[in-house]
Amino acid sequence: MFNSLVWGLSWWPFRQLEAQGLHPLWATVLVYVPTVLVIVAARPRALAQLLHDRALWVVMLAAGATNAAFNWAAVIGDVVRVALLFYLMPLWSMLLARWLLKESLTPMAGIRVALALLGAGIVLAAPGAGGAPGLPLPQSLADWLGLVGGFAFALNNVMLKRAADRPEEGRVLAMFVGGAVVAGTLAVALSAAGAIAWPLAVSATPWPWWVPVMVLTLSALLLCSNLALQFGTVRLPMEVSSVLMLSEVLFAAVSAALLGAGRITFSLLVGGALIVLTAAWAARKPAH
Repeated sequence: MFNSLVWGLSWWPFRQLEAQGLHPLWATVLVYVPTVLVIVAARPRALAQLLHDRALWVVMLAAGATNAAFNWAAVIGDVVRVALLFYLMPLWSMLLARWLLKESLTPMAGIRVALALLGAGIVLAAPGAGGAPGLPLPQSLADWLGLVGGFAFALNNVMLKRAADRPEEGRVLAMFVGGAVVAGTLAVALSAAGAIAWPLAVSATPWPWWVPVMVLTLSALLLCSNLALQFGTVRLPMEVSSVLMLSEVLFAAVSAALLGAGRITFSLLVGGALIVLTAAWAARKPAH
């Protein structure tokens, strides 16, 4: 629950940093680099594990894409809409598990896929940035980033399951290194192309004192939330922890609605209910 709370509210500090001229990609880099240094200092072996294990490289790229896409989308888009599209993750997980883990797709899984797609269609057809209903397709960059982030999160989870025999510190380091490397690569490329601004740290305009404080605080919170997730998931049944993670949607939706960063419309309620129902159903322990 703590992990979901941190991620459900993370959009707010990223928006505050963006208001100071720090693009969410650059903010992601600055938030994750201190965490990487702490992990390497505490568990030096983790770095060698990451460098010599190609499976962890995939985890690194998937986790990095997840963070870069979600943080960017939550800053520029409707937070409620982004969170719902991101949590199509169980749909992608089923399809990726079939491909990468050779897990079978049951008739019930097919029904869940249909429900998730129906929910996504309702959410995507709801009024987006333009304020008017449209086709059930992504209507903005935030929509695309939300979908990509959810797919990358599903790939991350499937690869973590595939690499379950690897030491825990190597898996954790891969996720945080990915957050810094993928976001950093995109940030440098887009800044060099003039698509986004370079950080204010390289300009004559100083940041307010609270900017580095917020960056380090967010870095510490994300590290603690990951440790809480690692602690909880090994002690709870998978179906329980998976459903608890859905509370991130609730935290994000309520906070965004209260702070004016998202609208909870009837269409979003209906489509979101189908998406959340699908995720909860997918997490349910099968009968034996």
